Amino acid sequence: MADPAEETVAAPPPTPAAPAESASDPLLQSPADAASPEKVSPPAPAPAPETRSRGFTLLGEDTSVHKALGGAADVLLWKDKKTSAVVIGGTTVIWILFEVLDYHLLTLISHVLIGVLAILFLWSKVTTFIKKSPPDIPLVQIPEDLVVNVSRALRNDINRALHLFREIAMGHDLKKFLGMIVGLWVLSGVGSCCDFLTLIYIAVLMLHTVPILYDKYQDKVDHFAGRAHSEARKQYEVLDAKVLSKIPRGPAKPKKQN
Repeated sequence: MADPAEETVAAPPPTPAAPAESASDPLLQSPADAASPEKVSPPAPAPAPETRSRGFTLLGEDTSVHKALGGAADVLLWKDKKTSAVVIGGTTVIWILFEVLDYHLLTLISHVLIGVLAILFLWSKVTTFIKKSPPDIPLVQIPEDLVVNVSRALRNDINRALHLFREIAMGHDLKKFLGMIVGLWVLSGVGSCCDFLTLIYIAVLMLHTVPILYDKYQDKVDHFAGRAHSEARKQYEVLDAKVLSKIPRGPAKPKKQN
């Protein structure tokens, strides 16, 4: 019988080796490996926007509808819907009062002032009997800056119109002369069909509809306008070669001295 001390002890089973860390796992990568330019590919650059020439445009190549309208763009393009609705509604009410109901301006102003003064007067008297504070009527004043800015803007527009009229009258620009004659003739025809108030009402409606329609269909409008402009230039060149070139021009513009 064998000695128990001489019995061999069985060796423990070998421990399985740990699996190798995958170099492709981003969570197990070292910071140096993650920042290595060989392993991290840079993002693909975005494709440059395709630029193309739009050809003829009514407002110019670099002028948008919003920029052309200036400070009134939000109202005329219906981005400020409340103000646009107030303008259209107020103009419609005024047109109905004067054209449909046949109100006169002096009569309307008198009736409005009578109603406002009567309401405020009775309100003030009633508050004294019920021992409540009278109505707080604010003091309305026209600021001086507003009057100065409006007068300056009107002065600049009037001076520009007078300067244009002088240039046309002196025969410096034949195109402007023909354009002014056609425009005044069209305006006289429109004035004979409707009165001044109706004309203003139509102009307000057009100012609130034409810009937004042009902004929406600008490409199509510019396409047809370009074709019309090219045809008009051809006809003008024919007219200039046959008739206008024989008309004596006015004196040349005096050069400005430095």
